[in-house]
Amino acid sequence: MQNAPLILFHAVQSRSFGTRVLLEELQADYRVHFLDLKTSEQLGEDYLRINPFGKVPAVLHGDLLISEQVALTIYLADLYPASGLAHAITNPLRDAYLRWIAQYGCCFEPAVADKWLKREAVPPSYLPYRDLDSQLRVLGAQLEKTSYLLGDAICAADILWGTALRWLIDFDIVPKLPVLQEYVARVRERPAVAKVENLDNIWIAEQQSR
Repeated sequence: MQNAPLILFHAVQSRSFGTRVLLEELQADYRVHFLDLKTSEQLGEDYLRINPFGKVPAVLHGDLLISEQVALTIYLADLYPASGLAHAITNPLRDAYLRWIAQYGCCFEPAVADKWLKREAVPPSYLPYRDLDSQLRVLGAQLEKTSYLLGDAICAADILWGTALRWLIDFDIVPKLPVLQEYVARVRERPAVAKVENLDNIWIAEQQSR
């Protein structure tokens, strides 16, 4: 399975940016199938046959479909252990590694949606994922202690969080807290981020020239 082709179903200026950065960090051999969200291409019959949820990112690895960014982060990083971006099951940091990845998808994104949609606050006992401010306090406290989520070395969880926080801060959904801005800057300095930005911009320019 390791040598099976990897195809990333990707849309520019979407959350699949982080998955493409991860693939570059892993030095994976993959190809990209672009989907144009402006024309709702992801909801077309051809793509729905691949991913019935009509979402990006998604990856075909041979005949296996992996979708949802959290699942992709775990799967792809485990697929390339030599990269050092995944904490193996025997690593004592594996539990924290998985917890931060799951926290992003199961708790942080719902809280971001609450903030974006200006939903009315509810009692904490009704909110299993806690509010955004509470989550940012925990995240900020961790990043006050270490450069990355699990220490001084970057891991796949940081690619997930760092690329997302960049957009959320830029759009004023997440406050411009210095500790978060510094973290985002560290992730953004990665060569893989600049490479994906450039490749995505090339695709945008090609679309605009048509």
